[in-house]
Amino acid sequence: MRWESWSEFWFMGGYGLYVWGSMGMTVLFILLEIRQAFVAHRNALALAKTEQAAEKP
Repeated sequence: MRWESWSEFWFMGGYGLYVWGSMGMTVLFILLEIRQAFVAHRNALALAKTEQAAEKP
């Protein structure tokens, strides 16, 4: 596509709300997935540390 101005680019021929809303939701869910992975990793490390401490006599 070819846009003559920035406002035409953001409007996307009438589909701007759908396009930018979809992009926003995608970015949101990717960031949530990354956050969840960090939390799961931190919890796994804490669990491993706890189990390792419990095994020591």
